[in-house]
Amino acid sequence: MSIYAIADLHLSLSSEKPMDIYGGEWVDHVKKTEANWRRTVGEGDTILIAGDISWALKQKDAEPDLRWIAALPGKKVLLRGNHDLWWTSVSRLNALDPSMYFLQNTHYEAEGIAICGSRGWICPGDSHFKAEDEKIYARERRRLEMSLASAQKAGLAQKIVMLHFPPTNDRKEPSDFVDLIRAYNVSRVVYGHLHGADVFGRSIRGRHYGAEYSLISLDYLACTPLKLL
Repeated sequence: MSIYAIADLHLSLSSEKPMDIYGGEWVDHVKKTEANWRRTVGEGDTILIAGDISWALKQKDAEPDLRWIAALPGKKVLLRGNHDLWWTSVSRLNALDPSMYFLQNTHYEAEGIAICGSRGWICPGDSHFKAEDEKIYARERRRLEMSLASAQKAGLAQKIVMLHFPPTNDRKEPSDFVDLIRAYNVSRVVYGHLHGADVFGRSIRGRHYGAEYSLISLDYLACTPLKLL
């Protein structure tokens, strides 16, 4: 069993929301991602999908995108991104397909490893952080703590944290998310949200604050899921 990760699928199979206009890896990104996924991920594997899954506004419109994901190999653990406006009741979403688990406020266990997470948010000190971001930031911090506490209560020592937003601001300064990651002895952290070569440099990658951090946005990974374990 292996664990893979990718973020920012930005699917729009039921509507006209082409990503090709952004060029580069976004040209035919759905076909490329499917081919690379099938070549890489096996039926017994787990793949983490860290937000910005579908451009749909309502769940019924997102269902073609979710069916596309369900048809691919592996158990999928999905997290909400800032563009996932279709995301509704987690219990309703988790009833859609047995190969998909929608993560919120709890953890998912993959072969004794806890998958924890939160959407995250823009962090204090970021050039885009505004007063109205404080409430969302605090809520997502609580959600990550609930998720980590759930894994700890279950007795799972090894933890992977998935976020949609990076856990640092655009000056690469740590946040409350990093403090939680350290407090719960998390070994691996993955996140997406950042797009384009001029933005990738704002991310922390490699060993920091006691954990291994990886950027997993689709264009950074060239449409190929990253193997974590």
